[in-house]
Amino acid sequence: MTAIANNHVVSFHYTLTNAEGQTLDQSQGEPLAYLHGASNIIPGLENALAGKTVGEKFTITVPAAEAYGEYNPELVQEVPAQMFQGVENIQPGMQFQAQTDDGVQVVTVKAVEGDNVVVDANFPLAGQDLTFEVEIVEIRDASAEELEHGHVHGAGGHHH
Repeated sequence: MTAIANNHVVSFHYTLTNAEGQTLDQSQGEPLAYLHGASNIIPGLENALAGKTVGEKFTITVPAAEAYGEYNPELVQEVPAQMFQGVENIQPGMQFQAQTDDGVQVVTVKAVEGDNVVVDANFPLAGQDLTFEVEIVEIRDASAEELEHGHVHGAGGHHH
């Protein structure tokens, strides 16, 4: 029986919950496929999947540091509302793409205060411990093209 290792394409069903037990995400009918060892998924989950086999079911809680990182208060900042040209009604919870020195970054509006907007560039799940219920569905060797590109192609994966 094949155990999950680097250069395997792994397909799995999952349900993701937060510390309060709320479901944040789950595989919808089709399992999620990823290339093991290519950092396609959060490190804590990838590490937990190593060595597992088809049919295994398990639950793991991944600490924030091994998920989307700790929450960084320095990534919250106030910017002038005129930076959002063309957006008439800026509301908390809206997400925008911002061009930064590190490339495109998604920011979430936290508050609107007069002519200023408070934005948060932390990943929405940063600072949260995440619990995954997982069922391994399939393990196969990655194709040469998948290895070259660093991600899965086809069903449950990346489409070019």
